[in-house]
Amino acid sequence: MQASSTQNQSTVPPEARTRSWRKVFDDISSAARQRQLWAHLGWQDIKQRYRRSVLGPLWITISMGVTAAGLGLMYSTIFGQDPSDYVPYMTVGFIIWYFISGCLTAGTEVFIQNEGMIKQLPAPISIYVFRTVWREFLLSLHNLVIYLAILAIFTPPVGLDVLAAVPALLLLLVNGGWVVLLFGITSTRFRDIPPVVTSFMQLVFFMSPIVWPIEALRENAGPRAWLAQLNPVYHYVDIVRAPLLGEPQDLHHWLIVLAITVVGWALALLMMRNYRARVSYWV
Repeated sequence: MQASSTQNQSTVPPEARTRSWRKVFDDISSAARQRQLWAHLGWQDIKQRYRRSVLGPLWITISMGVTAAGLGLMYSTIFGQDPSDYVPYMTVGFIIWYFISGCLTAGTEVFIQNEGMIKQLPAPISIYVFRTVWREFLLSLHNLVIYLAILAIFTPPVGLDVLAAVPALLLLLVNGGWVVLLFGITSTRFRDIPPVVTSFMQLVFFMSPIVWPIEALRENAGPRAWLAQLNPVYHYVDIVRAPLLGEPQDLHHWLIVLAITVVGWALALLMMRNYRARVSYWV
């Protein structure tokens, strides 16, 4: 009886024996405890990108400032909007969009780009997920300087309601984790996904109320305006942008984002449980 049990166990593939929820949560908790490592690596990614540059990461802020000034003034004229209202609207939308698109595009290559470290260092794969989200968050912090300039120039009616953006930003970070994890594992197995996501993100950008105001869609699209609700990016952008511009938040945006968060993390954890051990072979 014991010999039969031992024989059956030996026939189980090694990958199957690693498929346990305990190993998944051990991987995540172990990576969380090594925050000095992934935080340092994330900051080094930014410094490496602007190596030998005089202004360094300040180019991130300058690029956002030029984009906000140029497109804001031009599109406010095209859409017939008051620049004092439209420029803050578009600028904050861009800041949030850069974080979302950064997590998606960088997430598709998170394990592919760290191939050397994955094969040489026995570290949790969640470290590379935290590293990517942390890096994109630091980039967003550089862009928030432009938001402070917007407050000084256009003075939108911002009060204590701006504090509601803090939990919204935290929720955005939580979602960045499952996005990077899910797309990272999937893209490591199927290498066609990164270019597909990059191309698809262009379509999502133009379909999201970032450059164009949502009020214009409601006025011109009529009953078809409800189609904007099918775009998840719309809800993520709104829960952060509304308090930053001194506008009330809609509860249904929060409910949709929370529902997507639960479903997204469920899929990401399931993917990690089944294929975590194979990442080192796929890269």
